[in-house]
Amino acid sequence: MSARFKQAGIAPDTVFGADVTVVQPVNLYGCTIGDNSFIGPFVEIQRNARVGRSCKVQSHTFICELVEIGDHCFIGHGVMFINDLFSGGGPAGGDTTKWKATRIGNQVSIGSNATILPVSVCDRTVIGAGAVVTRDITKPGIYAGNPARLIRAFDIPDQLT
Repeated sequence: MSARFKQAGIAPDTVFGADVTVVQPVNLYGCTIGDNSFIGPFVEIQRNARVGRSCKVQSHTFICELVEIGDHCFIGHGVMFINDLFSGGGPAGGDTTKWKATRIGNQVSIGSNATILPVSVCDRTVIGAGAVVTRDITKPGIYAGNPARLIRAFDIPDQLT
């Protein structure tokens, strides 16, 4: 019996802004991390994903291809981003044309163990711990549950600043 072993790490095609902190071990490849961001241990960020400026990504988070995270965001422990909706009844495998993109706005906070399907989330939004986001979020506020629903709207545009 034979086995192949691959080493997790930081690939040379990863692009870092200024003053980025990364706590290893991590698996980062082909992604972009903005200025002043923090990446915790046991995080994987895949090719063509982007983390904006002044973001904090906590441990055990998975950010797959086609995810774009805005500036000043907090991503809690164990957050999972999904880009494959199993539209053919199973995993798309190597057929990346079936993958969908996710866009997270600025000043978004995502609680631990949330699952984010391919959606768009507007600026100044809080997603509660354990929430499952299945639809676009277009109104700033607090969202929680499975599927995530609006719990409280933010009436003041800069309530989170």
